[in-house]
Amino acid sequence: MSILPYGVQKTLFSIVEAIPPLARLANRWAINRVVRRARFRPHPLSTKHGYVSWAALTDRRWSARHLPPQYRPNLPAPQDLMPLFERKAGTQRLCPKSTCLFPAFAQYLTDGFIRTETANLTPPGEDPAKRLRRTTSNHEIDLCPLYGRTPEQTDQLRLKSTDPDLRGRLKSQMIGAEEFAPFLYQANVIDPQFDTLDPPIGAERLTPELRAKLFAFGGDRANSVPQTAMMNTLFLREHNRLAGLIARAHPHWDDDRVFETARNTVIVIFIKIVVEDYINHISPLPFTLRADPKVAWRAPWNKPNWITTEFSLLYRWHALIPDVMRWNGTDYPLAQTFMNNAPLLDGGLLQAFADVSAMRAGELGPRNTAPALLGVELASILQDRDTQLASFSDYCWYMGQTRPERFEDISSDPEVAAKLAGLYARPQDVDFHVGLFCEDRVANSPLPNLVLLFVALDAFSQAMPNPLLSEHVFNRTTFSDPGWAAIGTTERLRDVIDRNVAGGAGDTHIAMTRADWNPE
Repeated sequence: MSILPYGVQKTLFSIVEAIPPLARLANRWAINRVVRRARFRPHPLSTKHGYVSWAALTDRRWSARHLPPQYRPNLPAPQDLMPLFERKAGTQRLCPKSTCLFPAFAQYLTDGFIRTETANLTPPGEDPAKRLRRTTSNHEIDLCPLYGRTPEQTDQLRLKSTDPDLRGRLKSQMIGAEEFAPFLYQANVIDPQFDTLDPPIGAERLTPELRAKLFAFGGDRANSVPQTAMMNTLFLREHNRLAGLIARAHPHWDDDRVFETARNTVIVIFIKIVVEDYINHISPLPFTLRADPKVAWRAPWNKPNWITTEFSLLYRWHALIPDVMRWNGTDYPLAQTFMNNAPLLDGGLLQAFADVSAMRAGELGPRNTAPALLGVELASILQDRDTQLASFSDYCWYMGQTRPERFEDISSDPEVAAKLAGLYARPQDVDFHVGLFCEDRVANSPLPNLVLLFVALDAFSQAMPNPLLSEHVFNRTTFSDPGWAAIGTTERLRDVIDRNVAGGAGDTHIAMTRADWNPE
């Protein structure tokens, strides 16, 4: 299909989508085709051991892995690889398709389940030298940035009001006419009512003024930039909106049942957006994929989730972030947006989504990462080496792609290919993380080839087996009438925004795809 011109593909797919039974079959075929590229879970190995063991098969504190660990000697020093990522001043390439809403959503999504263990969360007795091999993930798309990753954290985030009209809600505050999460800090110390939450990563380096504007969120990364804070704010409002509707529809339900029903609903709404907004933006084909739970009910790949170490590394999309972000009419250099919620609070939620949707994302690829983010690229290569990942070539083979025989097979840019040749003895030696982001971007997608294949594989194989989508759970009883209606009327982030800003979004452009995008 990819050899056909985009206009021909669009015409053919429009015919398919006009016939519902045929569209459902095509959707099932497309999802299964993507997921069948790789081995089905459970994976035989994890980062705990380089061999099969009972602990490696059951201890989910360690990341799973697609390929066995490999000792690969004589590799270039990680610092020497930075010129492959570093963007020279004034040379940023922009993505022809994506707005900055795309990387904002991607960051928020992955912060919930790609959770390499941070130093402050290393359990007592565990070897801190093996931290990069462990994870604090629940291994599910569970919106833990909103609800917390542990029951104790969820409990502290809940309102639990004695007012029957406020049953099932999350704690929030009104700032002007807008609803936000409570602030985490009071008088420059964490409010005791939130003392089980994971402290925001990097908060100890902030000024008191920035720290005072951090929200009490379930995720330690949800305050990292205004883009992630606005996502969490949106879903907090949606939860509380739904809790109000559910409480009115079921006056005899207690606080717990209203809360859990609203939570069930918001998680499924989020999964629908992952597939029907985010994945459709990523896809180079003009076919609308649907989050149809029935696709997974009898599928052999429908297995319990376990996040892989490879997945955690292929989502390092720092090149997508522009050097300057415009918020509410003011330009902020990238470094000034880190852990700074002032732009969100000053402009409000609708303005934040409008601003992010008006900005072009950078192009994901080599030599396009802002200097302020190069340290994260270096850390990614160090994690690649620490977990002894196989080569980029081996992962091409694993995903059914041709192994690169020349450096030009990895990148069509002569300068990038020459840099690779100067660093590696053979194309087969290129590190997984390096090869992922030196590859060319796929036409009509914001992603390079192997990144695209892995993202599609893991998006479907991680999202569709969610317990809330299972055969005997996905029904009106689980979500209530208001929840079931909200699920049925949600396809895009825009749908949730319309329900949670005063007067709706109107004609404001809110999308991951640029309004002026033209297929290549």
